[in-house]
Amino acid sequence: MTAGTGRVPVGERLPTLEDVARVAGVSRATVSRVINGIRNVDPQLHEMVWNAVGQTGYVPNRLARSLVTRRTGTVALVVSDSESHDDDPFMGRFFADPYFGRVVGGLMSVLRTAGIQLALQIVGTEEQRTRLVGDLRHGLADGVIVLSLPGHDPLPRMLTDAGVPAVLIGRPADPVPINYVDLANDTGASLAADHLVTRGCQLIGMISGPADVPASNDRITGFRRSMARHGHAWVPLVSGNFTQESGEEAMRTLLAENPRLDGVFVANDLMALGALLALRDAGRQVPADVAMVGFDDSSAAVAASPALTTVRHPLEDMAAESARLLLARVEDPTMRISSVIYEPTLIVRQSA
Repeated sequence: MTAGTGRVPVGERLPTLEDVARVAGVSRATVSRVINGIRNVDPQLHEMVWNAVGQTGYVPNRLARSLVTRRTGTVALVVSDSESHDDDPFMGRFFADPYFGRVVGGLMSVLRTAGIQLALQIVGTEEQRTRLVGDLRHGLADGVIVLSLPGHDPLPRMLTDAGVPAVLIGRPADPVPINYVDLANDTGASLAADHLVTRGCQLIGMISGPADVPASNDRITGFRRSMARHGHAWVPLVSGNFTQESGEEAMRTLLAENPRLDGVFVANDLMALGALLALRDAGRQVPADVAMVGFDDSSAAVAASPALTTVRHPLEDMAAESARLLLARVEDPTMRISSVIYEPTLIVRQSA
């Protein structure tokens, strides 16, 4: 070691736990307890050890540390999608949809600070789900955050039955004892309905997502309920699948069946982009002929022409909260199962 610093000179050898213990003036066992995050270590000793780590340049061995703590330092982000398979076209949708990028950004704002890595897993078949749960039980990751659940997906139940710490972004379709973070989607749809009615629209339609997806179903329910309160007993509705192409096709159908349509609520911004294209092709001006409200407040809403009035879906905040919930669950598996529901807001721009 270099005199006065405790640091091992470059080229001699890597510093060890024994070097840290010698500089800190404590036992090797105490150093190990501090570095591995084991509780009930005197705060003064804790500080002395970490000061010695800095002085010696010691870098904890991640593998050795995982053997002690039984933690991998990794969280899996699991996207469960019925269209996913081994030669997966869903990967293109994953990286193209701003929804997923916002989720990853929110997760990393918490996980990076905690020194936790994020691993992406995409599953779509029963075999893939079974293999994933088996891998998780054998230490693939400390826990999972799940999103993009198709209706009545078995994965949440499989995770809870296997005892895997997990948090869903979005509520499960079936009652399962699992933590989740969600948006009050029905409230958001009501905001869209109120705004379109207030603008004076007379025949207002909706382009929804798949009805078996809980968030999509909640948006349909909230929109119809609010429209009924405004005296609109019937709302023409065409379903898409949250892609731009499906929004364009749904808008063409909606216009063909309802040529006097003057307002539309589209259940996500990507579908709204497609709906704008269909309206333009039909010679309909937005918002002069047809007012439009989207959902998500994603980058697609700002990029649209005209810029979309949309319901704000605070995905980054929701993802960050799901990461905090999961880390707490990993730390204390006995903690109460909980839900966190965020409130949406309406962002008014040029389309309505």
